[in-house]
Amino acid sequence: MHIRFIRTLLFALLMLCMSGASFAQVGLFITIAPPPLPVYEQPVCPGDGYIWTPGYWAYGDDFDDYYWVPGTWVLAPEVGFLWTPGYWGWSGGRFVFYEGYWGPQVGFYGGINYGFGYFGEGYEGGRWDHDHFFYNRSVNNVNVTEIHNVYNTTVIHNTTVTRVSYNGGNGGIDRRPRPEEEAAARERHIAPVAVQAQHAQAARANPQQRASANLGKPEVAATPRPGDFRDRAVVQAKAAGGPYTPPANRGGNQLRNNGSVPRPENNATRPNTPVHPRDLPPPVRPSASNTGNPKQDQKYQQQQEKVFAKQEQQRQKLQQQQEQEHQQLEKQNADAARKQQVEQQHQQQTQQLQQKHEQQQQKLQQRQQPPSRDRSKPPN
Repeated sequence: MHIRFIRTLLFALLMLCMSGASFAQVGLFITIAPPPLPVYEQPVCPGDGYIWTPGYWAYGDDFDDYYWVPGTWVLAPEVGFLWTPGYWGWSGGRFVFYEGYWGPQVGFYGGINYGFGYFGEGYEGGRWDHDHFFYNRSVNNVNVTEIHNVYNTTVIHNTTVTRVSYNGGNGGIDRRPRPEEEAAARERHIAPVAVQAQHAQAARANPQQRASANLGKPEVAATPRPGDFRDRAVVQAKAAGGPYTPPANRGGNQLRNNGSVPRPENNATRPNTPVHPRDLPPPVRPSASNTGNPKQDQKYQQQQEKVFAKQEQQRQKLQQQQEQEHQQLEKQNADAARKQQVEQQHQQQTQQLQQKHEQQQQKLQQRQQPPSRDRSKPPN
């Protein structure tokens, strides 16, 4: 009984770690506030269906510094989906970054005024009408000779414009989520797509994007498309959002608390976001059961191996399908927008397959647990 309980507990912990790896990882104590948001213009929208995702300060734990991830235009992963920006918040004596996401409603993003339609609450830069996105020209830079689905609604805000980039704590934005914003976070949503992950990784790899180098005024503040850091339409920051002096003891943030402090992490800053089945962690081969009943253990083991083999087959099939689609794009000389759409579809397919396999393993483990003995009856 003790051995069976330990096996069950270890399996449950393993599945929990696998499912949680996509949205959280061990983090640092970041006690230094992110710099103010820089002042910059928005590049012109590159085409129909692109939605603005504002720039933000991310944190590189390997070089212990904030770095600027430029604002950029991104194709919506699904019709009707909008972007909820990520934000920094003060929690538990440290700054924590809450990841942005795509969903049918815009949720809470800390009350941060990112501009260009994201003024601290909701989104006023555009709206979906059936399968077309209509842009509000009063807050978006849109070329009306190429994009005709536009409107013009003046946005008036009575609040004082601030460049503060975090919620809570000393000097942070004092705002809490409304019930409808909390509900939006519970709806079905999609994590940052592949091109956003690549965009953020490019910013992380550029030393000039670090706050200690640009003093809050990044050289690349916004790009027309994700990852286009050398495009002619790249926008430089006009000014820092406020005075910023890099702290002399940045290394003081390397307090890991014995590696036990979980921190919500921005998937867009991690290069290992699964896009294709080959990017997923290797599957865990089922271990032998030991219930004390050899026949039952053999039956359980056969069921596990059958599920394992089927999952491997599904992985390989999806990988082959996606590789064929990549080859077709190359033969068709597809443009960057089309390739981006396909990569977004691949990421969604891969994540759905991963979730499906995790649920199958959990259900199989639950079915294989022997029924609990009715303590009201004496043992045989």
